[in-house]
Amino acid sequence: MAALPGSFADARLARRTLLGLGLAAGAAPLLTACGGASTSGADGGEGAVNFLSTEFTPVEERQRFETILSERVKAAPVAFNPVNPGVFASTLTTQADSGNMQISLVGGVHGNLAPHAQRLENLDDLANKLADRRFPEEIAELGRIGGAGTMYIPWMQASYVLAVHKRALEWLPAGADVQNLTYDQFLTWMRDARRGNGGKPVLGLPCGPKGLSHRFYQGYLLPSFTGGQITTFRNPDAVTAWQYMKELWSVTAPASTNFEYMQEPLARGEVLVAWDHVARLVNAPAASPDDWVMAPAPRGPKGLGYMLIVAGLGIPRGAPEMDLAKSVIEALTTPDVQTEVLRRNAFFPVVEAPPAADLPPAVALEAEAVRRQQDAEGTIVALPPVGIGARDGEVSQIFLNTFKEICLDGRGVQQVLDAQATQLNTILDEVKVPCWRPDPVGAEQTCRVA
Repeated sequence: MAALPGSFADARLARRTLLGLGLAAGAAPLLTACGGASTSGADGGEGAVNFLSTEFTPVEERQRFETILSERVKAAPVAFNPVNPGVFASTLTTQADSGNMQISLVGGVHGNLAPHAQRLENLDDLANKLADRRFPEEIAELGRIGGAGTMYIPWMQASYVLAVHKRALEWLPAGADVQNLTYDQFLTWMRDARRGNGGKPVLGLPCGPKGLSHRFYQGYLLPSFTGGQITTFRNPDAVTAWQYMKELWSVTAPASTNFEYMQEPLARGEVLVAWDHVARLVNAPAASPDDWVMAPAPRGPKGLGYMLIVAGLGIPRGAPEMDLAKSVIEALTTPDVQTEVLRRNAFFPVVEAPPAADLPPAVALEAEAVRRQQDAEGTIVALPPVGIGARDGEVSQIFLNTFKEICLDGRGVQQVLDAQATQLNTILDEVKVPCWRPDPVGAEQTCRVA
């Protein structure tokens, strides 16, 4: 896989560019997939655009997006096929390598698309035509994989934030701003809240079997304390980060090991504060939005680390309906369609658009939190693992094992980090890919734990 340009310096992306798009944008459901192929919206025959996607796999999301396709995309009928990342990769690889391409359009997050750059058409001409969309440069740069040209056009984006029931604000430390917390303030707050709540923790984390707690360690904790995700995995700053995590866990609801979507325990009142993907928080304040606050993640010694999920649209080489696929991309990146996707499926736009005044209140709450998080000083943007394909689950498991051994089993931090770093390097030595942000990214460098 070609590498993304960059270094620690450009991991700190320019403020007010990624989400500074001129609208009250909203939350984004989980940009991962969990289902089999299904073709709908068209029969996939001649003159139709076969659209393979890792996004909108839940039935309700798929149906809402198909409605948008049928109502807003007039250039051609679209056969929308949402699949899991493994099916996406194998389908694209098989058709491309056999010379029997039947897919005209692909959509996925950066990590799904980047490994297939050599199987995608160069879309520089389309990117130039769509210059009026004003894609944030840092997002557009991701689509220019390794500087080889525009291999995908930005489609949508997402992130993770804190959800806070206003009852918890009474225990906020004096002088602390919930919208601009440090990790030390956050820990003090959770300690005081547990004490004020009769000894019952108010904080919940998605540490269940299908939860996304590994993204917290990868994109928030380690970048905020170490400035990196992989290369800094076991350095002294990482030891400090995990010592902090051990303390935070001591004031976290033990039932968090069963929590998967934090909106559920929040809605039940089982916890009052939680961090999660915006898709897994949005239903908590839906019934009574005035009782809730959404806030950015805290900042650490190195800055405010947060994970950005970027999805793009590409065209496979040899696509049967290439011109029609380009027309579909044009339609999906118009401001009105981007706003409609926001309104119906709560995915963040990646284009400039007028403010959407009729967003659901819960979506608007998340919009403000994500905007504040992106606009904060000293941000460190992290990406999910790039280019490791089917090994992503193994890499994620290493972060989960690190949490378990340190926070649940009480093992020594440095001992655990050294052992898990060895396992992580074994995987990285096999896949031989460059690092991804916020670690230094170099075309000739193989990512490894230092």
